Amino acid sequence: MKPILRTLIICAAIAGAADLAAAAELSMAANSTGKNLSFLREQIAKFEKETGHKVNLVTMPPSSSEQFSQYRLWLAAGNRDVDVYQTDVVWAPQLADQFVDLTGATKDVVGAHFPSIIQSQTVNGKLVALPFYTDAPALYYRKDLLDKYGKTPPKTWDELAATAKEIQDKERAAGNADIWGFVFQGNAYEGLTCNALEWIKSSGGGQIVEPDGTISVNNEKAAAALDRVKEWIGTISPSGVLAYQEEESRGVWQTGNAVFMRNWPYAYALGNGDDSAVKGKFEVKPLPTATDGDQPSSTLGGWNLAVSKYSGEQEAAIAFVKFLASPEVQKTRAIQLSNLPTIAALYDDQEVAAAQPFMPNWKPIFQNAVPRPSAVAKVKYNEVSSKFWSAVHNTLSGGGTAAENLELLEADLTELQGDAW
Repeated sequence: MKPILRTLIICAAIAGAADLAAAAELSMAANSTGKNLSFLREQIAKFEKETGHKVNLVTMPPSSSEQFSQYRLWLAAGNRDVDVYQTDVVWAPQLADQFVDLTGATKDVVGAHFPSIIQSQTVNGKLVALPFYTDAPALYYRKDLLDKYGKTPPKTWDELAATAKEIQDKERAAGNADIWGFVFQGNAYEGLTCNALEWIKSSGGGQIVEPDGTISVNNEKAAAALDRVKEWIGTISPSGVLAYQEEESRGVWQTGNAVFMRNWPYAYALGNGDDSAVKGKFEVKPLPTATDGDQPSSTLGGWNLAVSKYSGEQEAAIAFVKFLASPEVQKTRAIQLSNLPTIAALYDDQEVAAAQPFMPNWKPIFQNAVPRPSAVAKVKYNEVSSKFWSAVHNTLSGGGTAAENLELLEADLTELQGDAW
């Protein structure tokens, strides 16, 4: 063999070995709500082709409460099998010590994201997760049915209940036996915390725990808000709503069996899918209030991307997180899944507006959204939320009055708070 040819072969072999050594195998834990996993698989294929890295998906349940419990177990054990975690907006203060500080690695991109969202993922000056998409729920309503019966979209909860009951009864009389007036997320999990926070806050009943740490939930307006919802169970909402999470609500809605639904933006694109019975028949608006004088309240949601400090491939994991949080991927996600971007410029993007014309109108909903008290409760937030949703679920299912359950809740939260949050 000629020396030059031998040298070329050796160089090629060395280069190939270097590429092989540089290629990392990553695992990402992600939730299975809607089409999240299929979307991620598409993006992973692009990332793998561009970088040579390999990414495995670890499928998590749709329930954020179940996800959090599993994440906490894995991280407490120093699990090295998961490199990247898809995280709920409220988890940052609780899991910050287990995640890599992304501040330095993302300084070239954080300026494009809404500052409030970056701040929500910053704990003690450490950016623990990069925003993937943001979230705030709205009221979905069947425009065709409201038009049919000469109704306007409700501004208050009482208007919603009255309109829902009237249309539900008239549709049933016309032969639509399966229709209900309103579906929401009533199961005893984090989603009920979000729903109940909206009912209470939009009724002037506070935010469970106020930003200054005051426990405010035991008040007459909060109790009245829960009593109002209790009256819906079995009248405009099926008794089974007490076991509904997001997907169960969407299932009833998307088969055409609800007049109103409270849900997150992801349900918009799915509701307009070719397999949907309500395609082209619905619109969205801000959630109702107790009175015209109250402020609409949508719970701030959203999902982020964190790198485990136990990962043996942190550099590749950070590159993957930046790829998923990029304008290109967020734009594709907005167009395909109707998830709200965290990058401000995408709300002015013509292709996004053409694909999801509702999205520019959703911007003020999430910009005025109400945060759950995770920042003030810090590592105790999960217990605060669990105690809150349990008190609410007990009330809705007939286990004591709202006033009784909120009084007990205040005592429990006071004990949990101790000397300080």
